[in-house]
Amino acid sequence: MLCGGKKSYFAAAVCIITLTSMVTLSYLRLQRLSHLPKIIQEGSRCRGKITNSTITPLKGNRTFIIAPYFDDRESKTTRVIGIVHHEDVKQLYCWFCCQPNGKIYVSKAKIDVHSDRFGFPYGAADIVCLEPENCDPTHVSIHQSPHGNIDQLPRFEIKNRKAETFSVDFTVCISAMFGNYNNVLQFIQSIEMYKILGVQKVVIYKNNCSQLMEKVLKFYMEEGTVEVIPWPINSHLKVSSKWHFMQDGTHIGYYGQITALNDCIYRNMQRSKFVVLNDADEIILPLKHPDWITMMSSLQEQNPGTGIFLFENHIFPETVSTHVFNISSWNTVPGVNILQHVHREPDRKDVINPRKMIIDPRKVIQTSVHSVLRAYGNSVNVPMDVALIYHCRVPLQGNLPRESLIRDTTLWRYNSSLIVNVNKVLYQTVL
Repeated sequence: MLCGGKKSYFAAAVCIITLTSMVTLSYLRLQRLSHLPKIIQEGSRCRGKITNSTITPLKGNRTFIIAPYFDDRESKTTRVIGIVHHEDVKQLYCWFCCQPNGKIYVSKAKIDVHSDRFGFPYGAADIVCLEPENCDPTHVSIHQSPHGNIDQLPRFEIKNRKAETFSVDFTVCISAMFGNYNNVLQFIQSIEMYKILGVQKVVIYKNNCSQLMEKVLKFYMEEGTVEVIPWPINSHLKVSSKWHFMQDGTHIGYYGQITALNDCIYRNMQRSKFVVLNDADEIILPLKHPDWITMMSSLQEQNPGTGIFLFENHIFPETVSTHVFNISSWNTVPGVNILQHVHREPDRKDVINPRKMIIDPRKVIQTSVHSVLRAYGNSVNVPMDVALIYHCRVPLQGNLPRESLIRDTTLWRYNSSLIVNVNKVLYQTVL
């Protein structure tokens, strides 16, 4: 035997490496076996109550289920997007009821809490379960134990089970609308700009907004542009409007924004060629192309194998305006008129501008706000001379005089179409 032979450092090292490898492989094999689905009951009817809530708490209020999605990119799994307490939730199980034979399988979940919690006790999580090989379950229940009565557990439909052809090229994900949101004019301008640039669908995770904003959302929903996902996260957790934990007793940051973004990616994985992750006051403006379709075609051609395209954010302060495009009928509408704000703040020394993304959703596993956490494809930073994010908001460099700002009228290239389209919406909703 190698380990009992000549006592040399080399032999000892080889022995240790061999034994370590054997132990590791055995451990991984046991781990996988422990996660394989096991039949616990046969001849049963699948009778648990089907839930359609966006956020469903499990017993104990330490785990909240958003939605399960079929994911076969690595193995045949159900990936449940959820929110968990990062310390208290140790074990979860997926209960699958297979029709027509009524076999109930229980599969131990891998709980993957996303790394970007920013200090909050609760964070976005992937609850991943291997599915039974000989069954394509349509629903799943999540339980803290492998024992119990499935009839007493809520059942969730597993989305993305059937492959679909893309129904749209671009879907914009906006999360989350909160704080009695009433920036009506800028919202309408953003939606109309998205449409000009090639967007067919905008998904909004809505916590709350003003009555006037509700009217605008209703218009866009009836038009088919907007899909509203109810997001009553403050009914379950103490939410913060800040992105980082302030030791103030809150549970999760920025109204669960990261969880909503991840859900939006999986929700649109089968139906949208690209998913755009930005806020309602942000517009990715192409500088070399007329729209996103031609821009992304060019970027993909230049960057084969890339699934994540990151665009640099630039602040156009709403406190600095021009008299051009001061449209009198718009002055009665609450919110910012972006056409009047064409001065951007200069870059700050030693400060990196954050980025937002256009992604191929099938190449993303987990995302944060400004970058993806896990993906199959490469990421590329799109140069500023190709596109930038027009972000009209309160200034970050409020002390700068007007002459220190950079006049950038790229947005005005779209002014004719934008004004006509915005007026059409306003006269059907607000005016």
